[in-house]
Amino acid sequence: MVTIVKVNQWPEELGIMTLAGIELRYIITEMNRQVKDYYVSNIYGISRSSLLFKLHHAEKPDLLVMFSTFGLWITGIKINQMEENRLVKRLRNDLLRSKITEIKQLGSERIVYVTFSGFDQEFTLVGEFFGDGNIILCNKEMKILSLLHSIDVRHRKLAVGLTYVPPPSSGLNILEVTEKNIEEIKTSSTPIVRWVGRTLGLPGKYAEEIIRTGNLDPDKLGNTLSDKEIKDIFQATKGLIDKVTTGNHDAYIIRDVKNSDVIPIPLGDMSQRSNAVKVSSFMEGLDSLFSENLLEHGKSSQSTTANQKITELEHKLEEQNKAILLVKERSSSISSVAKALLEISYTGITSIEDPSIRPLLEKYNSHTTRENGIFLINIIGEKIKIDPQSSIQAIASTLFNESKKQMRATDTINVEKKKTEKSLELVKKQASIAQNSIVFAVQKKKEWFERYRWFITSDGRLAIGGRDSSSNSAVIRKHLNKNDMVFHAEIVGSPFFLLRESTEHDLASVKEVSQATVCFSRAWKAGIYGLNAYWVKPDQIKTAAPSGQFIAKGSFVIEGSRNFVQVTTLQLAIGLYEKDENHLLMCGTPQAIKKNCIYYITIEPSGMDMAEFAKKVKLEFMKFKEREEIVRAISIDDFTRVLPTGESHIVEAGHGEAYY
Repeated sequence: MVTIVKVNQWPEELGIMTLAGIELRYIITEMNRQVKDYYVSNIYGISRSSLLFKLHHAEKPDLLVMFSTFGLWITGIKINQMEENRLVKRLRNDLLRSKITEIKQLGSERIVYVTFSGFDQEFTLVGEFFGDGNIILCNKEMKILSLLHSIDVRHRKLAVGLTYVPPPSSGLNILEVTEKNIEEIKTSSTPIVRWVGRTLGLPGKYAEEIIRTGNLDPDKLGNTLSDKEIKDIFQATKGLIDKVTTGNHDAYIIRDVKNSDVIPIPLGDMSQRSNAVKVSSFMEGLDSLFSENLLEHGKSSQSTTANQKITELEHKLEEQNKAILLVKERSSSISSVAKALLEISYTGITSIEDPSIRPLLEKYNSHTTRENGIFLINIIGEKIKIDPQSSIQAIASTLFNESKKQMRATDTINVEKKKTEKSLELVKKQASIAQNSIVFAVQKKKEWFERYRWFITSDGRLAIGGRDSSSNSAVIRKHLNKNDMVFHAEIVGSPFFLLRESTEHDLASVKEVSQATVCFSRAWKAGIYGLNAYWVKPDQIKTAAPSGQFIAKGSFVIEGSRNFVQVTTLQLAIGLYEKDENHLLMCGTPQAIKKNCIYYITIEPSGMDMAEFAKKVKLEFMKFKEREEIVRAISIDDFTRVLPTGESHIVEAGHGEAYY
């Protein structure tokens, strides 16, 4: 027999609230409204019992939805993985790029069905938010494909391959309660507050509020109630349910030593509660309370030294690579001098002290010298002892041997480099579960232009560009104004960029947006240099194809002449931009980023893939100690989002003009 495993005991054991059925109904209604037309762009495992869904929309800000064994809610807090979650891999395989088409509750039970559709497939993710909780992935026929933990008890079984069956109903559906249901209290000798809570499946806080609203004695027995008192209970019950489920809220977080709670409506006289703090919405209070406790729960699994160790090892690896290059360069220079001496010996010159040798050596940044009576050849800083009485051929032979000796030194460095790489791989593997570069990040409200490529030019103009066909279309159809300039590159796979409220006389801005348009095109990934960009006026852009023709999504017809700008370099910069006390990541041309940002790094094509490079960029930004905590709170996803598509490497880093 398979037993129930307590993978998540902590909500009840730590005195943390669990959702009531009527609270869940409000959350589901609100989420159905907000997630319409969004698709799943990523799924993260937060803990063994909690998952974070990142939802994307072409024209709206991203949404984060937390799905845990004690509830689901829209969150403004991005928490890094604290523990492995066994469902993540399967959920990513089946649910990525699919849309949430429906979220529904099973009656008034604490059970939710979330339906995902896409690619001619349909899946249902079931959340059971009672007891120890469970998360279950089912196909369209409700056959279980994966689940957090299996169950085998008297009234039901849950396991992969079985059809999902909900637990037996707990009783009355409070969302459909009638006065006749309340009249049954007359048959009970139980105190009315206890009967209301037990029969209607409500937490004690709501049962007490119903009795308080009805101006009744909570200890009065049910079989002693008059018809009017029963009617008062019914009206108070309906009023409370309507307020909670429809969102007619006035929410508070209540904290004490043992218990924490968030309530959607005032319960009694809130002015008498010193531990009650008003919040702007029930969803916000829920997010704050649940996220706090998720973080508290995960503290023990966090590693506090992983990123520091990774940084140290990556720096060591970088220095070893530099050392190898330096030794190879030195060896090559010594070999070049040896070859030159050998060639000049064929002209009849026999002595290293012959005056004609000096200009030859200077050509290779070399010269002869004496130190403490010892005759040396100095080749780019490397001093090699030679016998001035030896023939030129013999001296050349000495140099050739020294060149080989230098190259052999790279073998030792390569051995150490492999040890460093192995150590780095091991540390990264250990840190993959407990990431410590960020504990959590508050999901700030995004500026409207952050959904696109964007930067501020050195002239102070806003430039925005498409990320894909959908956003390319949105840039032109939603944001193109009559005083804008439209940019495109001469390559398939180029974004459209807008330079807002500008003219061809803004020469710096025109040059910068042209360069950005090329860099954010396919040219970066392919490493294609020397492309042209061009700009046109808004009235030259036609959103409809000529009669009988077709244009792909995100493409447009351009009429009239084009104004070409040659782009000679592929170089971008990423900067930390300060706006209204917020910090944003901006990616554009180095001139623009250095002008507007407080810290920047310059990048060029080739090197590391986007995922790994985003981590390296974040670590580089964290060297800016004055804003280290701010950078720490920026997610790796945000760093990845500003990067051009393809591999990149860092050229330089430093403070921008906005720092001073």
